[in-house]
Amino acid sequence: MNIINKTSAEHYNWGKNCDGWHLLKNNHLSVIREMVPPGSSEVSHYHESSRQLFFILEGEATLEISGESYVLYKNDALEIPPLTVHKLSNKSGRDLEFLVISQPPSHGDRITV
Repeated sequence: MNIINKTSAEHYNWGKNCDGWHLLKNNHLSVIREMVPPGSSEVSHYHESSRQLFFILEGEATLEISGESYVLYKNDALEIPPLTVHKLSNKSGRDLEFLVISQPPSHGDRITV
């Protein structure tokens, strides 16, 4: 057994100044802690097979899902079913930190629209 945190987890960068840490990464489940600075966002996309759950740890997230916007705050969660177009943005003035839990893992399953 190993304790996993931002210091020990596999790290990657995405977008402009965004970070991700793989807390759990196997063929069946992915748990990633991500940090998005103010004004940053990802591009609109969907996953063919992956179901995702976004859980907000700190800050405020705006999730655009099939043309509708949802604002999530600390301790809020939102599920994204497969084949659902979505985009996460940080429109606030402070860092956004969240968990994204994907089953099956979403890497290699992403289609940009």
